[in-house]
Amino acid sequence: MNWNLILRLSVFGLVMGLATVFVIPSNVEPIFWLVIFLICAYVIAKTCPDKPFVHGLLLGIANSIWITAAHVLLFSSYVANHAQEMEMMKSMPVPKHPRMMMAMTGPVIGVVSGAIIGIFAIIAAKIMKPSSKG
Repeated sequence: MNWNLILRLSVFGLVMGLATVFVIPSNVEPIFWLVIFLICAYVIAKTCPDKPFVHGLLLGIANSIWITAAHVLLFSSYVANHAQEMEMMKSMPVPKHPRMMMAMTGPVIGVVSGAIIGIFAIIAAKIMKPSSKG
């Protein structure tokens, strides 16, 4: 397991955690994530072609730690820029505790996004694998 790579690539999660609090609106956030996922999948496939899915999965979890921490710790700023998300949280299981809701959903989102990165990394590894035909 290349923990150094996972930690270095998780800086994307830290940057996005802060950027989504202050700069990036929710409607364009998925575009940023798609680009990040593709870059990470390529780097994982290039660096760790033997276990791309596991590296992607762990990266998604690491990203979720950064993002959840940023959103919880900078909650007031997050709320000020994300009224729609706060409205959606009112229908969640613990609507009176949005920080707790973020802390509960963050890891789930991390696993799902990590699985997506892992699948992208598997595809990238297969594309980059040299053909064995001679």
